[in-house]
Amino acid sequence: MQSHTRASSTKLERVVIRFAGDSGDGMQLTGDRFTSEAAAFGNDLATQPNFPAEIRAPQGTLPGVSSFQIHIADYDILTAGDRPDVLIAMNPAALKANVGDLPRGAMILVNTDEFTKRNLSKVGYTSNPLDDNSLEEFVVHQVAMATLTIGAVAPAGLSRKDSARAKNMFALGLLSWMYNRPNAGIEEFLRSKFAAKPDIAEGNILAFKAGWNYGETTESFATTYDVAAATLPPGTYRQVTGNTALAYGIVTAGQLSGLEVFLGTYPITPASDILHELSKHRNLGVTTFQAEDEIAGIGAALGASIGGALGVTSTSGPGLALKSESIGLAVMTEVPLLIVDVQRGGPSTGLPTKTEQSDLLQAMFGRNGESPVAVIAPRSPADCFDAAVEAARIALTYRTPVLLLSDGAIANGSEPWAIPTVTELAPIDPGHATGVPVDGVFTPYARDPDTLARAMAVPGTPGLEHRIGGLEKADGSGDISYDPANHDLMVRLRQAKIDNIAVPDGVVDDPSGAAELLLVGWGSSYGPIGEACRRARREGKNVAHLHLRHLNPLPANLGDILRGYSTVVAPEMNLGQLASILRTRYLVDVQTVTKVQGLAFLSDELHQVIDAALDGTLREREHAKAATALASAAYLQTDIEEGTT
Repeated sequence: MQSHTRASSTKLERVVIRFAGDSGDGMQLTGDRFTSEAAAFGNDLATQPNFPAEIRAPQGTLPGVSSFQIHIADYDILTAGDRPDVLIAMNPAALKANVGDLPRGAMILVNTDEFTKRNLSKVGYTSNPLDDNSLEEFVVHQVAMATLTIGAVAPAGLSRKDSARAKNMFALGLLSWMYNRPNAGIEEFLRSKFAAKPDIAEGNILAFKAGWNYGETTESFATTYDVAAATLPPGTYRQVTGNTALAYGIVTAGQLSGLEVFLGTYPITPASDILHELSKHRNLGVTTFQAEDEIAGIGAALGASIGGALGVTSTSGPGLALKSESIGLAVMTEVPLLIVDVQRGGPSTGLPTKTEQSDLLQAMFGRNGESPVAVIAPRSPADCFDAAVEAARIALTYRTPVLLLSDGAIANGSEPWAIPTVTELAPIDPGHATGVPVDGVFTPYARDPDTLARAMAVPGTPGLEHRIGGLEKADGSGDISYDPANHDLMVRLRQAKIDNIAVPDGVVDDPSGAAELLLVGWGSSYGPIGEACRRARREGKNVAHLHLRHLNPLPANLGDILRGYSTVVAPEMNLGQLASILRTRYLVDVQTVTKVQGLAFLSDELHQVIDAALDGTLREREHAKAATALASAAYLQTDIEEGTT
């Protein structure tokens, strides 16, 4: 019997790993735990979950595949990676759904127990890909994960079904061994998670150890891999998702302003985790209200704002449409209100668990009348904290609703977040009137000359009683007014208030100073655009990058920036909404790059966009997308007419 030779270790700068299986296989939990250990180890990281909209999608089918991708590195990274270096496929559906994303030479770890004839045929395999050489360009490791797990957890006394469920922990143990990850935190987590079911906890721990030991003792793996800790700016870091960072930012804004926080909301994917997180922080002055519908949620939040709290509501695109009338009421009453829209694929119910950036025009203009609001968009999960604080600061300072546009990629993705020093955060003055004016008359629509914000008093404050509502207000007094000249004045004042919000100038990333091409992005396109620009610069190409956090109002110097480049390109996960605004506002020829697949941009895609923009073929590429759609419709019509469908 041949003795096992300990695997050699290879140093890597980075690796991209994707866990994939049925939506009931625990892939999100597995990926999350690997991520937590990577964060504790000190790697820079970025993650991107991908899961079905159904609570329990059909087992073993392509639509039911759930995956979790993590990119870890020993340097600063911007994305969760384009293509996985390692794929863990728990069944044939997971393999078929993901193998097309793998680069040549990628490693595949396959759970062979699920590669039965029935499961293969369910996803359209006519032969077993593990036997027919169709995977010969990859490094394939076949592991009977379920069988090995059931044997390993026998001492815990679990049923066969519960034992097999722990196979995700076997996979986690194997990957943790392969990448020399610390494992003490995993056992601690499992004992905490399953504290009420110690036999389940023990079974999962045994499965994890079995996966680790399998890597340690089998002859199949000749190499382990080391990804060193990244050198990040000094500070205390923790892993955070976008939704969690948003919730922390909202709590912090309440503390900085001295106001109670009230979240009025209705659960909706992918925004529900904001409600879940805020509900944990009653001790910090947070009240959460799960309303019966979207309209009731924002109505309660608006009422809380009028009552002197920091009113917040959270939603996604379909809910934002329902909230539009109440947002208009907040515009008319000029009351602070924070509306968080975690965008997803649309229209209507659309793609609940997939990402998109298609609500920008709805946020800007989706209300009746002239109804301006401020719009701000975070660029990454960690940036959600700062964006939430900034949005609350604008809402309270300028007495206005603020739309904060996150998206599914940011909300569910995670990265290290440098926990700020609270004492270094600037306080937020809500500016509520408290004293009776000298003349004894409180004028709720008298304005601050610098911000144009109206005077605001908490209802019930002695001597400051007043009425507000949705009818047009007289300037100063706030009385109901139907006077044409007053309406014209108030419309223009409300618009001027938004236009005059103080936002930082745009800052261009143009290291050479010689770029003629500028890429303009917003939201979660920051990472892919930034990585594509890095790659192009390494190839000697001059390209500039401008990322916009403030979308209304836009930075004061934006027009000059855009006019300073001969070619301006705006990649968006929509059909060109920001590009349309920029063309209209600044009369600059902004070329669109569009993607509406429910998937974030890949940096490789945008690297190709840079090449096409530089060689003058970009417009043709974009026109081809629309032409392909039209050709598809024409082809279908021909089939119908010929009776061949």
